[in-house]
Amino acid sequence: MATAVAENRKMIIDMVRDFSERNIRPNVMEWDETQEFPRDLFRQLGELGLMGVLVPQEYGGAGLGYHEYVDIIVEISKVDPGIGLSVAAHNSLCTGHIMQFGTEEQKKKWLPKLASGEWLGAWGLTEPNTGSDAGNMQTTAKVEGDEVVIEGAKNWITHGISGDIAVVMTRTGNPGESQNSTAVVVERGTKGFEGGRKENKLGMRVSETAEMIFTDCRVPKENILGEVGDGFKQALKILDGGRISIAALSLGIAIGAYEAAVQYSKERKQFNKPISSFQGISFKLADMATEIEASRLLIENASKLKNAGEKVTKASAMAKYFASEVAVKASTEAVQIFGGYGYTKDYPVEKFYRDSKLCTIGEGTSEIQKLVISREILK
Repeated sequence: MATAVAENRKMIIDMVRDFSERNIRPNVMEWDETQEFPRDLFRQLGELGLMGVLVPQEYGGAGLGYHEYVDIIVEISKVDPGIGLSVAAHNSLCTGHIMQFGTEEQKKKWLPKLASGEWLGAWGLTEPNTGSDAGNMQTTAKVEGDEVVIEGAKNWITHGISGDIAVVMTRTGNPGESQNSTAVVVERGTKGFEGGRKENKLGMRVSETAEMIFTDCRVPKENILGEVGDGFKQALKILDGGRISIAALSLGIAIGAYEAAVQYSKERKQFNKPISSFQGISFKLADMATEIEASRLLIENASKLKNAGEKVTKASAMAKYFASEVAVKASTEAVQIFGGYGYTKDYPVEKFYRDSKLCTIGEGTSEIQKLVISREILK
C-alpha cells in the first residue's frame, strides 16, 4: 500500500515537473517583466486535474490528498512561485471553501467548473484597513427578501480581476461582535461587482493581485455558504488548510533557490577551485539543506493531520511560519552564493529572492503565525 502511494506521488511529481518545464519555464521572465496573467495556462492545468486537486471525483476533481497537493505546489513553485501562488489560492481558498461549507446543490453548481479550470476562483477577506483585524470589516451584506446586497471593497485579492467566481467574507453584524461575518459567493458578471486596481508588486508579479469592488451588488440568498454569522469561523478553518499551501509554496522557492546555488557553486571557480570547496559556501549549503528538510517534515506532518480530518491549526501555522522564513533565508543565501550574478535577472535566484517575501506576509504574517501557535500551546 505504502509503495503504491509513493509510486503514485512520483508519477504526479513527474507529470507536474514535465508540464512546468515545457509550459512555464520558457515564459517566467517575460511574465515577471510584463505582469501578464496567463489565463489559458490555468485551463491547461485544469485539464491535468491540477485546479481541483482536493475536489472529490464526483464533482469533477482529482480526489487527491494533501501530500499530493503539496507535491504539486512545490514542483510548480520551483519553476515559478507566482504560478504556484495562483494554483494554491484557487485550490485551497475559493474551491476549498465551497467544498468544505457548500450545500450539495452549491457544490454541484460550482465545483465542476472550478476543478476543470474553466472557472478561476478568488477569495476575499482582506480590506484596505483590515488585514488581520477581520472582525472590523467594512464590506457589508444585508439580506433583503430573496437577495443579499453587498457593499464595500476587498484588496490584495488573488484573481480579483480575472476570477470568474469569488467567495467574499462580509460583515452581517456590528463591528467587533462575534459571529458578525458571513461568506457569500459572487459570480463574475453580477451587476455591481467589478475588479479594481491591479497591484504593482515586488515579487509574484505573474500572479494577479487586485481589488474587488461591490456597489449595490445583489446575489441570490442561496449564494450564502453555511449560516449567516458563521463566516469568520469558516475563514479560520480555510486558513488552516491555506497555510499548508503557503508552506508548500515556500518549500518550492527554497528548493529552487538551493538547487540553483548548489549547481552554480560547483561550476564557479575561484583560485582554481569550485567555490563549493570553500567552507564559507559549503556551510551555507548545509544550513539550507537542513532547513529545507525540516520544513518538508513540518509540512508532511500538517498534511497527514489534514488528511485524517484532525485539527491542524498549530501544525499548519508552524509549517507556514518556519517554511516561509526558510524561503526568505535560502533565497537570500542563494543570491550571496551567486555574488554579483545573483543580483542580475540573467540568473533565477534574484526572482526567488523577490518572490519569497510574500510567503512571510500572505495568509497571516509570521507574527500572526506566532500568535496562533502561542495561543494553541498555552490553551
